[in-house]
Amino acid sequence: MTYLLSEEEQMLRDSAKAFLEEKSPVSELRRLRDEGCKDGFRHAVWQEMGEMGWNGIVIPEEYGGVDMGFTAAGLILQEMGKTLAATPFLASSILCATALRMGGTDAQKSEHLPKIAAGEKVYALAVDEKARHDANSIEATASKDGNGFKLSGKKRHVVCGNGADILIVAARTDDGSIGLFLVDPSAQGVTRTLRRSIDSQAPADIDFDEVKLDGDALLSETDDGRALLDAVLNAGRACLAAEQLGVAEEAFERTIDYIKEREQFGQKIGSFQGLQHRAAHLLTEVEMTQSLVMKALRQLDESPSQAPLWIAAAKAKATKVGRLAAAEAIQMHGGVGMTDEYEIGFFYKRAQAAGEFLGDDAWGAAQVATMSGY
Repeated sequence: MTYLLSEEEQMLRDSAKAFLEEKSPVSELRRLRDEGCKDGFRHAVWQEMGEMGWNGIVIPEEYGGVDMGFTAAGLILQEMGKTLAATPFLASSILCATALRMGGTDAQKSEHLPKIAAGEKVYALAVDEKARHDANSIEATASKDGNGFKLSGKKRHVVCGNGADILIVAARTDDGSIGLFLVDPSAQGVTRTLRRSIDSQAPADIDFDEVKLDGDALLSETDDGRALLDAVLNAGRACLAAEQLGVAEEAFERTIDYIKEREQFGQKIGSFQGLQHRAAHLLTEVEMTQSLVMKALRQLDESPSQAPLWIAAAKAKATKVGRLAAAEAIQMHGGVGMTDEYEIGFFYKRAQAAGEFLGDDAWGAAQVATMSGY
């Protein structure tokens, strides 16, 4: 296992950096916020990403993808973190694509994966039902109804849920096991309520009132729906940790640039020993996070059975360091860091929101302790 990037991975990261700086900079997130965009992202940019092959990064070539793996996906998300790119990439191309790849039938894969890869449709995963992430507390039900199912329940904070064309919903079947179901959000009985999160994203709360589903709505290639859901969420956590790393890196770089230029008492504030010590500490934390995130992504690609421990550790560390980097950035920017005029505040908000999604640092630490036998 190597932490060094291959030539192909380096080229992917460079192209992602150039594309995102042009098409999805922080100013674009500000514009989406100020315009009150109901979906929270530009569909045109999503389609362009499909043309570049990004949306099919973990999708097999036979279904229109490029199948480069989770490390490659993490490299893209790391660059997305640096520009705070508002896209359905994590929701569609990682969470939902992984669910379909691992749990979909051949017919389901053939129908849905090419649409994700091409950027033709947006997919969203609906799991959480409470204010905080808890994949074990699923009360939504999918009861047998003839040859199909009736879906009832509530889902909260469905990322990209308001702009999604298709939902993948986690629900309990009649025997109490977990199943993942493909749901058309325009179907009778589905109600979507737009929410605005602190990081200017547009998640949705979604209610299901006896929504009728065909029998082929269930992702049934695997018999263990719980294991499938866990695998999907772990893939999302590893890739989200890469995005959080990008947020931390960019917050750090912007802060270093600022303290090198800002003058106080007749000298650059970067010459103050106190700020130098804080910056040095933050650099070591960011570097450790980078190593841990890369380890988790490589494990997911090369030894997936051994990946959960590293993924939990990476998500916990990335959450903690992302929030630290953003908080230190606000502190070192001084009063202007609190104003909306400066973009650094957007990084603070994203660090807070991303830290809660799919499990915060306390959740990750508890998982590491449990898996380590404590």
